[in-house]
Amino acid sequence: MARVYVSIGSNIEREQNIRAGVADLKARFGTLLLSSVYESEAVGFAGDSFYNLVAGFDTALTPQQVAAELRAIEEAHGRVRNGPRFSSRTLDIDLLLYDDLVLHQGKLEIPRDEITKNAFVLWPLAEIAPQLEHPQLGVTYGVLWDSFDKQSQPLWPVEFSF
Repeated sequence: MARVYVSIGSNIEREQNIRAGVADLKARFGTLLLSSVYESEAVGFAGDSFYNLVAGFDTALTPQQVAAELRAIEEAHGRVRNGPRFSSRTLDIDLLLYDDLVLHQGKLEIPRDEITKNAFVLWPLAEIAPQLEHPQLGVTYGVLWDSFDKQSQPLWPVEFSF
């Protein structure tokens, strides 16, 4: 079994879509380790604020199979893919980590580079896996978050119940 971490985000009917996305992940993958939910401004475009979190789970599926399952969940919740790369999303679920695998295969990139670039990915990941090391950098996510420029991307925890 591989330990997988995924980021989950929404800025369209975000409470409903986050809850539905987490429910679908539980239905497909079983027990989830969930971070807190964080609110952040849209990055890369003008739009409504996002809710974001990270989930961890174990799976026997390959990375490609996990990515296909995540895509199916997104599509089941109205994800539109023919718009601009940076745009509003009903549900965005990205495969961040698959054990300590390093893989660059088409659009599948593990570890996902957004981990070290975006506070809305790094903070929730560091919350639930602070001692886990980035497979390429050899630094823990807790240390990466501690050294992140937190003023560059405002982010705040929100009260959220599943």
